[in-house]
Amino acid sequence: MSYIKDPRVDAYIDALPDWQQAVCREVRDLVHAADPEVAETIKRTRQPYFVLQGNICALLAAKDHVNVFLYDGAIVPDPEGIITAGHENKTARTVAFRQGETINAPALSAMFKQIIANNRAGGWRKLQRDAP
Repeated sequence: MSYIKDPRVDAYIDALPDWQQAVCREVRDLVHAADPEVAETIKRTRQPYFVLQGNICALLAAKDHVNVFLYDGAIVPDPEGIITAGHENKTARTVAFRQGETINAPALSAMFKQIIANNRAGGWRKLQRDAP
């Protein structure tokens, strides 16, 4: 898959242990595959973010896992139960991956696509405000 990479995101990923690099690269490929217009940047000084008319997700490597923060206002369905934290969070939920765990690519891709669609429709805040 070909997309424009931000060298700062490369630097963040390259500094991680091999297994965390693999997780971050797979998530990066999945979010870019969700829509060719996805862009990547750094926010909060060093954290990789993926954006398209609003935040889609961010990566944060911790000591024993990688967090993928989904910026969806908890409105995107999670039928396969991949969300690991933030179920009641008003802004973002988390999918955490530990060493050796497999990424449920179809489920995560579906969530990325829905977040992007919501961003294009004005963002999850607008959607929540306008919901019947």
